[in-house]
Amino acid sequence: MAHKVLIVDDSKLARMVMASSLRRIRPDWTLVEATNSDEALAAVAKESVDIALVDFNMPGIDGLELLARVRTAYPAMPVAVVSANMQDEIISRARELNAAFIAKPLTDEALGSFLSGAALRLKTAAR
Repeated sequence: MAHKVLIVDDSKLARMVMASSLRRIRPDWTLVEATNSDEALAAVAKESVDIALVDFNMPGIDGLELLARVRTAYPAMPVAVVSANMQDEIISRARELNAAFIAKPLTDEALGSFLSGAALRLKTAAR
């Protein structure tokens, strides 16, 4: 089953890397991009997003605060923080929000593993 994935990062290069990796791993899935938390919240509300990949460091509210807001409306959505900022506190806060943490630089293996788990969660939830 094809899913819609939201990529949120203020860096165009980082969004391109994530999008390229996702297209290699899941070419039939749809991508939606946002450059900040406001755009991301609008996309989640408008686009029927299934999965979110969110950078931590962004202008305005950070990725964890964005995920906390997404969790309020969509508690079961598979989400991951994708960041080079690998502080224990950030990883711990991501886990508290039931979010995965994927380190940058992003690899196809790390993203593929997360996406496989996310697809399984969505399939199980649909039953």
